[in-house]
Amino acid sequence: DMILLWNSSLQKKASDLHGDTWNIETDQTIVENSLAPNWHQYISGSFADFRCSLCRRTWGSSRVQVVFHFHLNTASRQGIFTLRCYKQECRTCNEAQWEDPNFPVENIDVLVERLVKKIRRKCYGEDLGQTNRSSVFGGRFNGPHESAHCEACRLGICSQAN
Repeated sequence: DMILLWNSSLQKKASDLHGDTWNIETDQTIVENSLAPNWHQYISGSFADFRCSLCRRTWGSSRVQVVFHFHLNTASRQGIFTLRCYKQECRTCNEAQWEDPNFPVENIDVLVERLVKKIRRKCYGEDLGQTNRSSVFGGRFNGPHESAHCEACRLGICSQAN
């Protein structure tokens, strides 16, 4: 289950979060730049694989967009972040479904590491300077980005779109 992977990755970073409890939820209704008061946003992207639920074809995409919205309730010391991973559809099936990305565990770790840095800046006022670990790509780049089959492109918010 994807959320378990995100949660276990977050637990590895728990010591950076000032003893507060943070939880993760997926939310496919998140809209970029549409934030509730006292919520913050972080957008990133990483390599992921997709599998068509109809024809079982698999493909990789080098930059699958993920939007995080996060909030810390300082009184209860409870933090929450919601995430939306944009989907893609098979380019060979006529009745293609929107498929969820499968991120390699190492890439989830990198995304969470970046997110935790953002949380530390925004929720805890830390100054961390500029350091970024890049995602692991495993050398798989499957040709050009297929905008016609990318949910983020359809919504006009894909980082790959020209």
